[in-house]
Order: sequence, then C-alpha cells, then structure tokens
Amino acid sequence: MLVAGVDEAGRGCVIGPLVVAGVLVKEENLPVLRQLGVKDSKLLSPKKREALFTEIARLAEKHHVVKLLPSEIDRAVECKRKLHKLNRLEAQTMSQIINALNPDEAYVDAADVIEERFKHHIQEGLTVKAKITSRHKADKIYPVVSAASIIAKVERDKEIEALKGVYGDFGSGYLTDQKTMRFLRQWLQTHAEYPSCVRQSWKPAKQVKNEKGAVQKKLA
Repeated sequence: MLVAGVDEAGRGCVIGPLVVAGVLVKEENLPVLRQLGVKDSKLLSPKKREALFTEIARLAEKHHVVKLLPSEIDRAVECKRKLHKLNRLEAQTMSQIINALNPDEAYVDAADVIEERFKHHIQEGLTVKAKITSRHKADKIYPVVSAASIIAKVERDKEIEALKGVYGDFGSGYLTDQKTMRFLRQWLQTHAEYPSCVRQSWKPAKQVKNEKGAVQKKLA
C-alpha cells in the first residue's frame, strides 16, 4: 500500500510563496521515517532539515511540490465568496498533489478549523481514489506528514534565500519579525508599490501602506 503525507510551509508569512509538499511512501517504510528522526520541520534546525530532505527523497517513491505565489494568495484572501479563501486554495493545492502522487491513503495537515470540511474540500478536486485523513497538527502525529513538512520548509527556505539575493535581507518574512516589517516600511519610502514577493492582502502590509498614504496626505 502507498501512503502520502501532505503539508505546507510559509502560510503565515507576508513575503514569499506558500509551499505545499506531498511525500509518497510504501506502508512498510513508514517506520523508517521515525527511525530517521523525522518530525515537525519547525522542531528541526535548517541543517538537520536539509539532511533529512535527502534521506526522505531517497526513501520515498516520489514527492511533489507546488509553490503558491503571493499574487495567487492575495486573490484567495480577497475573494468575496464564503469558504473560497486561503483554506480553499490550500485544499485545492493538496488535491492537486494527491492526484500527482496517486496514493491509496493520504494524511493531510488540516488548515481549516473544521477538519472534516477541509477533507471534503480536498475530495472535491480528487481524480484518484484515495482515503483522506484530515487532522490538525498532523505534522506532529504522522511521520509521513512530518516528512512532507520538511520537504515544504526546505523548498521554501530556498525560495526565501533567492529573494534575498534580489531584495536584500528582509528577515524571515514573518510578521513577527521586526526586520521584515522594517523592510516593508523602507521599501515604500522609495517605491509606490510593494514588490511581487509581498502578500499585499495581509493586514500589516496594508497598514504600512496606509501609514505611508496618511503621511503623504499630511505633507501635501
């Protein structure tokens, strides 16, 4: 039997893509993931994640990654239709990954507060017959989902490093990072709009832009 795990990295960031990854493993190899020390990517150092990435890729039958650009995320966040926002986009992306992997069973980290609703939204887009288990904190419960979280995190870290090569050091890209917020403010001091790597629908990004507008109005 083939088992898949699906998870994401970078959902809460204001800069860079949301990366969703899936890993396909033979059922008999699932215990090997645990032996390798696979766990939630947030609990591992970057060096350990990269080492495990290689081991996971070697053990897995295959893996599949989808990178959602800030513009796609913005469209979902600002969609006026109920239940057609970011959670739905993530569910649709997980469907796409599960279709590509074609497992007998798939475990996913539920983005929706209602696990069953997230499962239903994934099933809407399936073209393969796979049993879906949708759980909160699945990356802590199922090693195959932890493996997917590691793949997603390593891929996202590569994207962030590439963006820093273009825009300079903007920190982690998370809203709690003062360096990231400082980058947003400084960028708007010399540019009319954010660069394409910024999720403009995020409230703090809008607030920074509104602050700039208010200052310009006072000076006018």
